[in-house]
Formats: sequence, C-alpha cells, structure tokens
Amino acid sequence: MSTEKVVNLSEILKVTPLEPTLGAEVSGIDLKKPLSPAVRDQLKTLLLQYKVLFFRDQFINTQEQVAFARNFGELYVHPTTQQADPELPAAHLIRAEESRALYGEAVKGRWHSDTSWLLKPTYGAVLRPVTLPEFGGDTIWADSGLVYRNLPDEVKARIEDAYVVHNFKPSLDRVGYEYPIVSHPLVRTHPETGEDVLFINFSMFPYILGWSPEESRALVDYLLKEFSHPEYQVRFKWREGSVAFWDNRSTLHYPVTNYGDFPRVMERVLIADEDIPHRARLAKAG
Repeated sequence: MSTEKVVNLSEILKVTPLEPTLGAEVSGIDLKKPLSPAVRDQLKTLLLQYKVLFFRDQFINTQEQVAFARNFGELYVHPTTQQADPELPAAHLIRAEESRALYGEAVKGRWHSDTSWLLKPTYGAVLRPVTLPEFGGDTIWADSGLVYRNLPDEVKARIEDAYVVHNFKPSLDRVGYEYPIVSHPLVRTHPETGEDVLFINFSMFPYILGWSPEESRALVDYLLKEFSHPEYQVRFKWREGSVAFWDNRSTLHYPVTNYGDFPRVMERVLIADEDIPHRARLAKAG
C-alpha cells in the first residue's frame, strides 16, 4: 500500500513519510517560487510532525535557498564556516576537509545538533548539495524524542535534571570569536510540540555537570550507542537538486564521510530561534 498522501487543504503538497516518526519527502512545490502563507504554514506543521523534510528536483541557487529559509524566521550567520556569497552571509559552505577536521579523534562522534553551543541554538536548517561524490556522502538524522522515550525508566530518572556541556571553544578560538562555553539540560522540552527530547552534541566534548569523569563518560558512551540504532534514524541519499529542511530542536544528524578525498561541498542556511541573544544574528532586512 502506498504511503503517499495529500496533506494540505489546497491539495498542492504531497507527502511521503519515510520512517514511522521521522522524515518525509515533499513534492508538489517549486522552491524557486515564493511560498504563500498557507503553504508556508503547512510546511511548518509538517516539520513539527516529521522533523526533517526532503525535497527532490529542486535546482535552486544560493539566493533562492536563502529566500526559502527566510520564510521560517531570521537567519543566522555562523562565525566559523565559509560564506557562499559575501552579499548573502547566512549561506554557509560545508566542505569535506573542514568536516574531517571537526570530527577528529578528540570528539565522541559525528552525531550533533547545529549551533548547540549557543545560549539559544538555531531553530532549523536548509541544506543542499554543491558538489557530490558519485557514491557515498549520505546524511542520517535521528529522532531525539524517540531515543529518549525508549530509554529505561531508571536512566530517565537519573538524567532528569542533568546538564550537559556543549564546548565549541576550540573552533571559535581559531577564528578569534569570543563566546562562553555553555551547558543545556540534557532532557529538553520542545517549545512547540511539548515533546521531551535528548539534547546532546557528541562532537562538542560533552560531559555531565557535577558528575565524576567516569560517570559522565559512561553515560555519554551509552547515549551515543542509543543514537546509533537504525530504528531511530532516517538516511537520505543526496543527488543533484535535493534539499533537506530539518528541525534542529528535535533531531541530531550525522554526515557520513565514506567518500575518500572527494571535495564534497554542501550549502547550509541556518534559521535562528526567536530572540536569539547573539551578535552574529542577521536581520531579515540585511
């Protein structure tokens, strides 16, 4: 039985769920064109439901990608990534060599949430490929709420009030950008859905405040294994014209680096959460 179904009242968008709780392909839309308020609101609803949306055959450029992302909030200029266009500083190039350096031996893993090092992390992101290897280079998303719900009750009780550190300082120091090391509740409530989710970044030297190094390391290792279960994931195979749009508050994602020395390049636009207290904020009119 096909899972494709029409979900919005105007019968424009068609949505094909990919996994029970996570991921859906959306068709019947042209991302080169401005969104009507009705379609924008439907996409917001779908994002809350499926957490990551995928679009195929959308051959958009930087300006169109930025325009699409602006439908969902103010844009965030990342301090450590290269800008795709000086006149559009919110569009960032994610290069293979930089990813390899970021996910070195010193970190726990590639599962991460973008800008979790901010006091107010970003709301979401829009990502598209610039140069792709012939094979490999997929991206995997994990449902942070589903991972949390399936934890044993004794683990949930133990981490109920835990805070985890998100340390991006080594990368910020390389570009002379001053920002404090922050911690966030390990279990956070999604501000729109009310769902409890795990909020941890395995690429940012996570440790649990107030725990012994041994206890903290054991928990982080345990959670990393939990996120690695395929039952919590959706895997997306990129091809030219693909676009991904995800909720940064309810997912972690993992860039698969199985393409050797190929210079894979992606272009990302980050959407700020409301009232983000940060000097790298980009006004809509900017």
